[in-house]
Amino acid sequence: MISRCSRFLIPLLLLLAACSEAPKEIVKKKKEPEKPPEPVSGRYAFHQMYMYARTNWALDTQGLQLASLPIAEVKPEGGKYGAWQGMFASPSKGRSRIFTYSVVEAGGNLHKGVFGGPEEGFRGQRGQARPFLIAALKIDSVEAYQTAIKKGAAYVKKNPDMPVSFLLELTPRFPDPTWRVIWGESASHSNYSIFVDATTGDYLATVR
Repeated sequence: MISRCSRFLIPLLLLLAACSEAPKEIVKKKKEPEKPPEPVSGRYAFHQMYMYARTNWALDTQGLQLASLPIAEVKPEGGKYGAWQGMFASPSKGRSRIFTYSVVEAGGNLHKGVFGGPEEGFRGQRGQARPFLIAALKIDSVEAYQTAIKKGAAYVKKNPDMPVSFLLELTPRFPDPTWRVIWGESASHSNYSIFVDATTGDYLATVR
């Protein structure tokens, strides 16, 4: 029979043995290097801005315009940009507002994520641009770019280093919101651009 003292002594010895074991080495995991920022498509950026505007500005937010923004920090690639600027309208407020979406902090007051700019008065349209429902934007800038380079293959071959920019609008010229794929920094400084329907993906026109 085990004495009463033995019953207390055995757990004590086990405890001392456990305490005397060498401490286990803590293996530190190497921190993986951060991936460089990647450009995003126009539709992705537009939806990020729309959700922010609808939550923080106006429930009846509608799309008005979207334009690519070139930034030195992120190289554009196949219809994707590091930053985009969107303009939205609120019929109930009678106001429009510019928002930006950027994957990095950059010059020109660009902040990572969505950033809201000042409001302006709105009377149904801005220039030729009219409001459109977000559901009408079914074709992404990447798809519009693929259509444009196929239709403009000859021009692209002659001008391989020409920068490409994007403008999304609904104007009286076409029934749906339209991507304008522009060879050049902007529409006013371009001699070649292609229009692609942002709802159906159809090629619409070439402007020289």
